[in-house]
Amino acid sequence: MNGFLIRWALAFILLAATYNPTRWNFLVWASENYMIYTAQFVLFSLLLTTGYVIYLRATLRSIGLFGMGLVAAITASAVWVLIDQGFVSLGSPDLKIWVAILGLSFVLGIGLSWSHVRRFLSGQFDMGNDDD
Repeated sequence: MNGFLIRWALAFILLAATYNPTRWNFLVWASENYMIYTAQFVLFSLLLTTGYVIYLRATLRSIGLFGMGLVAAITASAVWVLIDQGFVSLGSPDLKIWVAILGLSFVLGIGLSWSHVRRFLSGQFDMGNDDD
């Protein structure tokens, strides 16, 4: 469980660092500073892209598009239940963005952790594919 929380937290940081409703995100910083800090812009762009490649490739390989859609649907329905039961109110546009970041990070965290979950449930290890 600890490993999943770390993978989920890193996915959340990746998504929130890219965009969030505050001024503290890459897209806002880059739109204002890319001409002044071109080297830093390139470095941060490459670091974020690398993070997305790692997460998306692992997620697509482990649960695929259908699995991503299923986890996203489960996450969205859980949010719906929380709203329906009055635990959460999405009146604020900023809160909607944070909930979306949380949901997407959950999808990526599950995707990166799925091999560990499968190994725990089945007792079998996943082996690398020969097509790499």
